[in-house]
Amino acid sequence: MSTDSIYDSSPAAIGIDLGGTKTEAIILNPDSTVLWRQRTTTPRVDGYNAILTLVSQMILEAVVKLPTGNPFTVGVGIPGSIDSSTNLVRNANSTCLIGHPLQSDIERLIDHPVRIRNDADCFTLAECHSGAGRGYGLVFGVIMGTGCGGGICINGEVREGPHRIAGEWGHQSMIPDGAECYCGNRGCVETLISGSGVENVFFNEYGQHLTMEEIVTQARYGDERCKNTFDHFLDDFGRCLGGLISILDPDAIVLGGGLSNIDELYSEGIEKVKKYAFHDKLRTPILKNQLGDSAGVFGAAWIGQTASG
Repeated sequence: MSTDSIYDSSPAAIGIDLGGTKTEAIILNPDSTVLWRQRTTTPRVDGYNAILTLVSQMILEAVVKLPTGNPFTVGVGIPGSIDSSTNLVRNANSTCLIGHPLQSDIERLIDHPVRIRNDADCFTLAECHSGAGRGYGLVFGVIMGTGCGGGICINGEVREGPHRIAGEWGHQSMIPDGAECYCGNRGCVETLISGSGVENVFFNEYGQHLTMEEIVTQARYGDERCKNTFDHFLDDFGRCLGGLISILDPDAIVLGGGLSNIDELYSEGIEKVKKYAFHDKLRTPILKNQLGDSAGVFGAAWIGQTASG
């Protein structure tokens, strides 16, 4: 898409969605029309410095697409959060980010303010703004991918909380003597219903490395080992979401991330949720996202437009 002569003097919104496997950049004009976007592989080597360089370069490349002097905002979604007392990254699934001043480092390199939020917050905002969560008052957004996270949106505003951990459901310990999580606890939701968690469960049980996709596919074809692991996954999904609903009682839940494409979540999975939720006639809609894997980058751009906090 040509970017010539399509901007005006209103601020453009640049968004970056930093993921474990891919990083995406976008420019939105004030009416949220997509003016430019780019996607690339997230570096797996050289850790923090490589990611810092990539994110900064993608932002600067987006800025070049704007007419000289055109105002813009920048929002970045990361798989973690910024500690308000230290300004360092904490709780990041991409552990190389932990303990680094990512926000100030990016701002230094691009010479422009940046707003950073958790990627699940960005996903939830996007789905409530323009996706499956539209029209609902309290929405819990779930990301089920390599890791597992969540975000809370109340009447169109994403709740962050004083510790910036609102919605961090993926690190609720469900099984005290369960698998060790990178956060230091055991049996977290993330160890049970994320892609990496299920893969680890299968390996620990059977001594073979299979991807989540392979486990699901072979379970559907009747492989007993994969079927057993997959059935446990669906039961864990129901238990984890059922408990969440019992606490939060949201108007809707929206599922995102790669695992949200598993059809069985919306049939057997929902039946398991009904089994574990504290209500005998559960009617909470559990919805598949509508914006796909680009929800996060839209949300990051819109987050960037909000006032820094």
